[in-house]
Amino acid sequence: MHFPAEWTQQSAILIAWPHAGTDWAARLHQVESTYIALARAVTRFEHLLICVADKALGAHVSALLDDAKVPMNRVHFAQISYDDTWLRDSGPITLRSPQGFALLDFRFTGWGGKYQSSSDDALVGELLSLGVFQSESTHQRIDFALEGGGIETDGQGTLLSTWHCLHERHPDLSREEVSALLQRHLHQDRVLWLDHGYLEGDDTDAHIDTLARFASPTRIVYQGCDDPLDSHFTPLQAMAYELRALRRTDGQPYECLALPWPKPIIDDDRRLAASYANFLIINGAVLMPGYDDPADAAAAVVLASAFPDREIIIVPCRPLIWQNGSLHCITMQLPEGLLNV
Repeated sequence: MHFPAEWTQQSAILIAWPHAGTDWAARLHQVESTYIALARAVTRFEHLLICVADKALGAHVSALLDDAKVPMNRVHFAQISYDDTWLRDSGPITLRSPQGFALLDFRFTGWGGKYQSSSDDALVGELLSLGVFQSESTHQRIDFALEGGGIETDGQGTLLSTWHCLHERHPDLSREEVSALLQRHLHQDRVLWLDHGYLEGDDTDAHIDTLARFASPTRIVYQGCDDPLDSHFTPLQAMAYELRALRRTDGQPYECLALPWPKPIIDDDRRLAASYANFLIINGAVLMPGYDDPADAAAAVVLASAFPDREIIIVPCRPLIWQNGSLHCITMQLPEGLLNV
């Protein structure tokens, strides 16, 4: 059984469309513009599977995407219930073997009980029942709280995570016990833990996908902060030291690339979690969150050096961070061959 890295060839990206019955209601038009831009970018390279709450929403989304000249032959819909649209955390974590796919369905608790999550916790099983995945797919329900945004794999047996997040979900377990559970369920050889790093406005308890990401088995891209007056400076500097101290399985250090720090984005006196580390790797491209900030262009340059064989596409994400997440958080990649098309 193998847990593929995000840069492995994909069949589709999975998302759930925001609607008036979700927390996006107050700014639905703005956030739909981000989803349209995301759909346009993804379908240039692969298929897109969109969860919709009902037929009316499906028709609405179809009209929006058709007007935006999105190639609809690459768009597929699944009518299903969901509480929220952060499918990185409620969608399937997919392993593959010569016999097919294993869709791991970890317990989703609404980020430690912060939000309603019963429909999201049932989402993987519901998708399977709709027949959107190949028949060789198996459903593995796992009674262990874990979100997809809380883990990173290099595709070669190394997992990267933050201890703060997993400790918040499992306060009675030791680091060694959590490591052993992750290694067993995800078929990993080792877990690398970060003890520092956070973003104001992030309610996930420091998901790794807002902080540091594998770009290859030898390279890590992370969110830097070069402003000594910013509250993030000390913890992100400490995280950078931790990353540089990590070693690959061959004993060599990782190549660590820092992403630039955007200016603070404040909304109703609340600072929002704008991170360039929350990018999405797809076939032939990296989709990067843009925040209408001068640092956007500099971040694209860093990602181009980290992914020299992929196009870098900026997707406007200021509307997303109003609800405490960004681009990677609303998506889940589906490995090649998984989508039933």
